[in-house]
Amino acid sequence: MTDAPATPTLLTAWKAATARLKEGRIDSPSIDSRLLLEVAANCSRTDILTDPYRAMTPDQLSTLDAYVDRRLKREPVSRILGRKGFWKIMLNVTPDVLSPRPDTEAILDVVMLAFAPHESFTMIDLGTGSGAILLATLAERAAAKGVGTDISTEALAVARENAANLDLDNRCDFIRTEWATGFGDQSFDLVVSNPPYIPSDDIPGLDPEVRDHDPLLALDGGPDGLVAYRELAPEIMRILKPGGTFAVEIGWDQGPQVKSLFEQAGFANVIVVKDLSDRDRVVTNGPDPRTNPIPKM
Repeated sequence: MTDAPATPTLLTAWKAATARLKEGRIDSPSIDSRLLLEVAANCSRTDILTDPYRAMTPDQLSTLDAYVDRRLKREPVSRILGRKGFWKIMLNVTPDVLSPRPDTEAILDVVMLAFAPHESFTMIDLGTGSGAILLATLAERAAAKGVGTDISTEALAVARENAANLDLDNRCDFIRTEWATGFGDQSFDLVVSNPPYIPSDDIPGLDPEVRDHDPLLALDGGPDGLVAYRELAPEIMRILKPGGTFAVEIGWDQGPQVKSLFEQAGFANVIVVKDLSDRDRVVTNGPDPRTNPIPKM
C-alpha cells in the first residue's frame, strides 16, 4: 500500500515554484515565487514564515502554477500581478506604463534630503507614467502638492487611479501635455523626471521583461539616448523657481553628457548621483545622499 500524497502547503508550494523558476534561469527565483504565492494563496510574507504548513487549495495551486508559467516566459512579476512596490507605496501597473524600478528610488533619496518632512513645496513630475515619483514624494511629504504630466492618456488614467488608491488625489493633478508645455515660468520648487533614455539601437538587446512588456514610448531615447534631456534641460530651467531643485534619472553611462546639457541650460552646481549599485543614476542640482545621508527621523 502506498502513502497518499501529502497535502500541498505554503512552504512546499513556495519551494516547488522556486525550483521551477531556478531551473528556468529566472533571476531572483525565491523572491519572485514568494510574491506570486502571496497573491495566489491570499497570504502575506509573514504567513509563509509563521504558518508554513497551511494547506493550499487546488484553485490556489492552479493559480500559482499559471503565474509561474507566465514568469517562465519572462513576463515580469509586476505585469502578472498588475502591481509593483516602489519606495514605500504600492502602485497598479498596466502595459501602458513603465514598471517602476528600484533604480528610480535614487531620485527619492535626493528629494527627501532636499525638502524637510514638514516643508511645503510644489512639484511637477514630467512624464509621470504610473505616478511613481510624484506619489512616493507626496506620501512622504504631507505639506507638498504636485502635478504629473504625460502624453499618454492611458498612463494618466493609471496615475490617477494610483493617487486615489493612496488617498493622495486631493494633493495632485494629472495633465496630458508634452513635458511642461502650458506651465508658467518659475512655477515649481521641485522638478523630477524619469524620461526615456535608452538608445534606439540598444532596445532589441534589452531583457525580455523590459523589451517585451514596457511601453516603447517610455524606453526609446532616440539615436544617442539623450533626446529627452535636450528638451528637458531648458524647460526645467524655465519652470523651476529660483533656488529650486531638479532631479532626473539617467542611464548608467550618461552622467557627463546629461550634466553638461543642464549646465549649458544655465544650471550651476550640477552633480551626478550614484544608485545603490554604485552606478551613475541621477543628475541634479540638489544634495548628494552619498555625502549627505538622509537624517533619521
